[in-house]
Amino acid sequence: MNINVEVDCTPEEARRFLGLPDFTPVHEKYVSNILEAMEKGVSPEMLEGLFKSWAPMGEAGFSMWKQMLDQVSGARK
Repeated sequence: MNINVEVDCTPEEARRFLGLPDFTPVHEKYVSNILEAMEKGVSPEMLEGLFKSWAPMGEAGFSMWKQMLDQVSGARK
């Protein structure tokens, strides 16, 4: 025996019915930040923040990443 149930609803209605959270404001903010970064390009502040998150040990962590990038790029001393 086969039983088929067909539900005709919008994604918003399905989200509410299933009790899932509405992330529309978060998604809009994320998309606007990505678009802004694409329009402006990479800024020094963005790179600094990226390296700080990659190197939580401060100067020692940064020098470790620099050494690794130098080795990968072939700029060995």
